[in-house]
Amino acid sequence: MKKLQFTKEIKAPAQKVYEAMLGLNDKTTYERWTSTFNPTSTYEGSWDKGSKILFIGVDENGKKGGMVSEIVEHTPAEHVSIRHYGFLDGDTEVTTGEQVEQWAGGHENYSFQENNGITTVTVDLDTTEEYLDYFQNTYPQALDTLKEIAEN
Repeated sequence: MKKLQFTKEIKAPAQKVYEAMLGLNDKTTYERWTSTFNPTSTYEGSWDKGSKILFIGVDENGKKGGMVSEIVEHTPAEHVSIRHYGFLDGDTEVTTGEQVEQWAGGHENYSFQENNGITTVTVDLDTTEEYLDYFQNTYPQALDTLKEIAEN
């Protein structure tokens, strides 16, 4: 598992950035910044600690896919830790097998640090070699979109 880190400074309070990133007041803010990864990106479930959450998108053939995850930690406007433990194959949750083992225990963590009205968002991400270049190229674009949403 490879570890990646991305940061973005956003001229907005941590609470506003956090709410926009998770889509807490308006799910479309989450869908907008994550559309960089998949234009149909959304989620089903809860951001509450201990909750199961599905990160979902539809592929070019109209098939649903995504990640089956758990919210491990959640301190509002400070830190969210997501553990990915499976994937969606259509409507089927796959949580065992060789494909899952590559990702098993992988985390995606969001941290929010506010200083003088500027919030630094830090994303720590575990990924496989296969997706390394993809995330290195795509995540900064996604955070640029989040910045645009939170600053407006």
